[in-house]
Amino acid sequence: QVPPARCALFDPAFSAEEAAALGQLGLRLLPDNEEGKHGIAGSATLFYMVHCGKALYNNLLWSNWSAAALSKMVIIGNSFKGMEERLLARVLERDYSYIAKVLKGTEEAALPAHPRYLDTFNDTSVHWFPLQKLNGLGPAVWACTEEPTYRDCDDLEIIRKEDGAEGRVHAAAAES
Repeated sequence: QVPPARCALFDPAFSAEEAAALGQLGLRLLPDNEEGKHGIAGSATLFYMVHCGKALYNNLLWSNWSAAALSKMVIIGNSFKGMEERLLARVLERDYSYIAKVLKGTEEAALPAHPRYLDTFNDTSVHWFPLQKLNGLGPAVWACTEEPTYRDCDDLEIIRKEDGAEGRVHAAAAES
């Protein structure tokens, strides 16, 4: 069991009351909008990111872009396979290159859809990154470490630091 103090949460739309309630539960709120660029600092980490925009996943991968770091992460969130199926390959590679690069190094298991909420939690999967698969991706995959900018992205689903707290983005991390 992960102690509540080791669980970090962020949502740019948390109200003061929500933040206070989470603090009372002993959970740690990240003070700044990291735009998903949360490094794991060597700790095994579970990210709970259901219904987050693709840019948040892409930023998270970028900020932990090494086989050693990614192999210590588990992400519960939108299906990477689903993203690959729904986006044109050129758009995935241009706008969300870190998702595109790590697909072959990812294991993914879909969570069963709840019959009552078929339209809500129908694309949620658990993702993990086995070290052996990551090491098999080759040095060219790991050589590119340019920070994502999303200049040409038409459907950016992320609340930027400068945009403030409008909208809703959920992300949580638990480090062990």
